[in-house]
Amino acid sequence: MAKTKELSKDTRNKIVDLHQVGKTESAIGKQLGLKKSTVGAIIRKWKTYKTTDNLPRSGAPRKISPRGVKMITRTVSKNPRTTRGDLVNDLQRAGTKVTKPTISNTLRRQGLKSCSARRVPLLKPVHVQARLKFAREHLDDPDEDWENVIWSDETKIELFGKNSTRRVWRTKNAELHPKNTIPTVKHGGGNIMLWGCFSAKGPGRLIRVKEKMNGAMYREILSENLLPSARALKMKRGWVFQHDNDPKHTARATKEWLRKKHFKVLEWPSQSPDLNPIENLWRELKVRVAQRQPQNITALEEICMEEWAKIPATVCENLVKTYRKCLTSVIANKGYITKY
Repeated sequence: MAKTKELSKDTRNKIVDLHQVGKTESAIGKQLGLKKSTVGAIIRKWKTYKTTDNLPRSGAPRKISPRGVKMITRTVSKNPRTTRGDLVNDLQRAGTKVTKPTISNTLRRQGLKSCSARRVPLLKPVHVQARLKFAREHLDDPDEDWENVIWSDETKIELFGKNSTRRVWRTKNAELHPKNTIPTVKHGGGNIMLWGCFSAKGPGRLIRVKEKMNGAMYREILSENLLPSARALKMKRGWVFQHDNDPKHTARATKEWLRKKHFKVLEWPSQSPDLNPIENLWRELKVRVAQRQPQNITALEEICMEEWAKIPATVCENLVKTYRKCLTSVIANKGYITKY
């Protein structure tokens, strides 16, 4: 039998009002176009509970006991990568038979949901300490200092990329806890590799790296693009160059080349892409490129160059302006990876 439509609150109240003025259930039913049994049920409910509102329903009993809820919550808190199948088996051994959706619903009521684990750089204790040291030392640097930094990095942009995911159980805002992330190391290919730089005044040069980069090629890139970028961006005297600790960047020959050119280099903690605001610029570029849907490598390179040049200087300025918040986040997260 199809479920009947619930009476509105006004209709229920009208039934009670007519009953109080002496009308019979049949008369009320005829007047309002309702069944006598429906009218009688509303009146009995009003007489018993002094209200016509819906009363709380007990519903079906929970499949998992409070003790079982504590057990599975404790399990996923210790190991967020525990699967629903594992939890079903744990409960079955304890004498409770449930389905995977029941596991999901139960954990969701505890504030936990299944999410894709974030891929982040692998941080060893020495990296965590170096990140904390960097953040604390530079936390009170004036904004003018950061405005005089040229930030640089390389990135890979795929024509049709697909990243694998892994799910973890976590609470809200806990996506960057070490237990909820997937450590990665910097390696691998990509359809095109780009080197670029920017400052608070806007994007610098962007070039495609067509071969596997080595130290000599990196120094050639800097020789042809770093100083022209600094001039185009009208950097002040004493500007500082930032790059990460990739072996090509920290090679003795590269350090010597930078020293001879009298470039000031920002000391940088390893495994810290979240501290480099250019990562946000790469994201901006990739979103813009994806919206244009390039169909081949040549188009991909052309679109990258076009969209990079279109990024407003205000976007770059805002990234640098908010840099202190980035340092504060690193300290608050005890040196571990932060959102960027």
